[in-house]
Amino acid sequence: MNEVKAYIESGILELYVLGDVSPEERVQVEQMAATHPAIKAELHEVEQAMEFYAEENAVQPSEQHRARTLGSVLTNFADDTTFDKKRTQPEANVVQLNPPGKGSFYKYAFAASLVMLIGSLVALYNVYNKLQHSNQQLLVLNTQNERFSKVINQMGEEISVFRDPSFKLLTLKGTDKMPSAKMTVAWSPVKKKVMIDMGGTELPKNDTNHQYQLWAIVNGKPVDLGVFDKAIADSVDMVPMKPVALASAFAVTLEPRGGSVNPTMNEMVVIGQF
Repeated sequence: MNEVKAYIESGILELYVLGDVSPEERVQVEQMAATHPAIKAELHEVEQAMEFYAEENAVQPSEQHRARTLGSVLTNFADDTTFDKKRTQPEANVVQLNPPGKGSFYKYAFAASLVMLIGSLVALYNVYNKLQHSNQQLLVLNTQNERFSKVINQMGEEISVFRDPSFKLLTLKGTDKMPSAKMTVAWSPVKKKVMIDMGGTELPKNDTNHQYQLWAIVNGKPVDLGVFDKAIADSVDMVPMKPVALASAFAVTLEPRGGSVNPTMNEMVVIGQF
């Protein structure tokens, strides 16, 4: 693995994309890319970075410069076709050596700079991808923290019910319609809070067209305290209902979904009195 990393960091992949490698080096790069997926992936990223750099920095030549360049090419082509092919012997048996000029230095300096630029672009691209991944993870963690906070708050509220002396616990027992039914109601007359202990609720599941409805008997008259589904009892422990300050009894009936204005007496499933 260290060998692959060192090979990637050597800069040979950038030179390969630029075409500034020997035939032997080209074969070596292609063999390494075929053998190591990490090198192949890095080579693909370098090629994409090169294409991106070329597209972003492309310069459209002016019409004057284009005409001048084409004219020069045509002139040189004409000179080559009219060259005296009979002059095959050199005028003197002397081999002229071109002195090394500054062009080579600038060529390699430019290549090195371009390699560094490509490396920087690739590094920035990788950092950007990692940053995006980190942002996604942060969003997931924030969502989980919010859910955790809600659970903690709900648990704290449930615990406070049993620790608060103002709350009274009343067990509602089944009627002749449903003798095995049972449910516990926590009620604080001082705070006017009513909560159902779903953990100890023993009611059959209601269908999609009906809901259970809680009633408080106040001065001999039923007062609506809200509706609930048995499915909720399988997912939470305590369910808050509508507030009430006075009550002599509590009862639950099975009503059409959404609840009723008055309780259906023959559908009463549990009841309990103080």
